[in-house]
Parts: sequence; structure tokens; C-alpha cells
Amino acid sequence: MIERYSRKELKAIWDDYNKYSIWLDIELAAAEAMEKLKIIPRGVVKKVKSKAKINVKRILQIENKVKHDIIAFLTSITEKAGKEARHLHKGMTSSDVLDTCFNLQLKQSGKILIKDIDQLLTSIKKQALKHKYTMCIGRSHGIHAEPTTFGLKMMSFYQEFLRNRKRLESSINEISTCAISGAVGTFANIDPRVEIYVAKKLKLNVEPISTQVIPRDRHAQFFSTLGIIGSSVERLAVEIRHLQRTEVLEVEEFFGINQKGSSAMPHKKNPILSENLTGLARLIRSNVMPALENVALWHERDISHSAVERNIGPDATITLDFALVRLDNLVKNLNIYPEQMKKNLNLTKGIFFSQRILLELTTVGFTREEAYKIVQKNAMKTWRENSSFLENIIADKKITNKIPVNKLKKLFNFSYHTKKINIIFNRSLKR
Repeated sequence: MIERYSRKELKAIWDDYNKYSIWLDIELAAAEAMEKLKIIPRGVVKKVKSKAKINVKRILQIENKVKHDIIAFLTSITEKAGKEARHLHKGMTSSDVLDTCFNLQLKQSGKILIKDIDQLLTSIKKQALKHKYTMCIGRSHGIHAEPTTFGLKMMSFYQEFLRNRKRLESSINEISTCAISGAVGTFANIDPRVEIYVAKKLKLNVEPISTQVIPRDRHAQFFSTLGIIGSSVERLAVEIRHLQRTEVLEVEEFFGINQKGSSAMPHKKNPILSENLTGLARLIRSNVMPALENVALWHERDISHSAVERNIGPDATITLDFALVRLDNLVKNLNIYPEQMKKNLNLTKGIFFSQRILLELTTVGFTREEAYKIVQKNAMKTWRENSSFLENIIADKKITNKIPVNKLKKLFNFSYHTKKINIIFNRSLKR
């Protein structure tokens, strides 16, 4: 991923030096197990550890000649560690190292993403509680529907990211496996106890059966989860973008004192952060399909997945990490305008009380079809003339013959729409 959308902590996981360091950890852990099992001489690990050095430049030089990354790595280690290094990789195959390393990198990345989500959850929850009863219009199809609260809007995102956290935890567990099973996964040249030892050492689970590679359905779940989280990021970003439109302006991204919105128009304050998050979400989701297609490898293995994973591993995790942190800062610093929300509530002259009138008419003897027709006629008049919905309702004799005017006025009560908010919050915060 380009520097612009990368954070140091996550980027370091996918650095070549870290990757080769993990490779060495795997090889040394396997060698430790083999020493304990008396498969290789004692003292090998101690000697190799004391002399082995990770030299990224040298490894790449060798790989350029031999065209094989694991062989290049082992050759480089041997150059420093000497003849004792010949005992490394005994009975192992390249995928034992590559797949175990890749899963460990995904696990490490996932743990950082969990922290990102936790920070975001804190910020969303704070805004939700602060604006628990801040009334605003709810919209369906982009059209004014019935009142809700801004806090309830935010609480829906809070619950969504709680679900995302659970999904990610499950996917991290799914991906946290180790395979040290040798060519085609039969353990013909390596003791299964080596795999158990390495898995425990690296805090991974033993892969029950590997076909020389760890099954890619695990990775498909992991990247699919990242895609879902990316979509949740976009949903919140799109909400902010819509609410920041000039004719709506219920919320607004923080705009710094020295910030510029347009090279041509000095008045502009654009929702660039939320727009950027929409774009980043597209990138994250674009990695899901290749991960799904990686599941169907030929027989015990092929390398059609390799180039894919070398790209989507760092790109998907680094991008999502950046997006979650950016979204957290956006939510924390969001400018929220309750007065504008109130103004927008009154734009349609009370028309959103139509359902209350409909329901009341059904209780006084009208069929639902009759009641709907009567209320819709008055609602359309309100739309057409920009007149008061209450006044139109009161002027309709079919309605006032059944319901007193004083009672009709009481139906136009904003608190009616917030009376269950506390119940929703309480059950949401228990989960």
C-alpha cells in the first residue's frame, strides 16, 4: 500500500525484515523440536541463533539468481551461521514456512485491527450517548420518514461494529494455524510432533490436515470479514456525506483553521475524509474475490494463490487499519448541529405524523384502506401546497367527525417518537 494510506505499526508487520525474521523463528522452532526428538544434533539451534543474521539485501540478491525465496533465505542464513545451518528445514517444504508465516502475519494484523475497532466503538458510543435524545428526521429512500434521534443513528453503527469485532475475532482464530507437514502434507519426512511444538511456540493452532498448503477457505473467511468491515466503514461514511450536504447540514466534518476546501472556491468545506473512506472501502472489498478464488487450488497445491496473497495480505490489512483510524478521528471530531436537525424536522409541516393519524382512524371505525386513503389525500395536499398537515387534517370533516380537534392536536407530539429510545439503548449496550 502507498505511504499515504499506511500506518507504521501495521506496515511493519509486512516489512521484508519482519517476514524473514518470522521465517527464521519457524525454522529455529522446528529445529528445537528436532533436537528434543534427537532427529538432529543438540546445540544446532544455539549455534545458528548466535550467528544467523537477517540480511534482506543479500537474500534478494540470491533469490534473483536461484528464483526461489526459501532457498535464497536458507542460503543467506547458512553464509552467516556456517555448516550447522544444514540441519535447518529438515523434512520440511517451502509452504510449511510460507503458510505458517503468512497466517502469523494475518494474526498480528488482526490484533491491531481489533484495537482499531475498540477505539472506534468508544468514539461512536460517546456520540450515541451524548445525542441519545437529539431529535432528527429519519429518512427512507432519502425522503423524510418519521423522527428518530441522532444518538439512535449512532447506536446502530455501534452495534454493527460490535458484530464486526466478533467476526474478526472468529476470523483471527480461523487463520491462526500452523502447518509443518512436509511435501504434500503426509509427514513422510518429518515427525508430526515437530508441528505441534512449532504451533505451541508460535501460539498458533495445529492445522488438522494440510495438503502441502494450509486450506485457503480459512483465508477466504478472513478477507471476507475485512470486506464486511470495509462496507461498515463506508455505511457510516456515506451517512456523514449525506448529512453534510449544504441543504441538509446536520453534521459536518471538522475543518481546520488553515484547511482549504477547493483550489477554485474559497467557500468550500468538502467531506473529504468520508469520501476518502468510501474509496478505501472499495479497495478493501476488491481483495475479497481473489481470496475466494484462491480456495480452489490444484490437487495438493499450486502457486496461483501466491502472487495474490503477497498483494492482498498487506494491502487489505494496511488499508483497513488506516480507514478505521481515520473513521475514529472523524467520529470523535464530528461537528453536530441539533438546531439544524430541528429545522429540518419542521420542513415538511408535520407530515411525518401521518402514521399516527392513520392508526387512530383505524381505532375509531375506519378500515385500514379507508384510513390510508383519507390520510394520504391530506398528506399529498401538504406536499403540494407546502401547507400545515395538522391544519389540513383538522379541516377534513371525515376525520373530525370521528376524532375531536383537541385529541388530533395531541397526536402531533414529538415525544411519541422517542418514548422507546431508552429501551433500545439499554438492550444495545448489554450486548
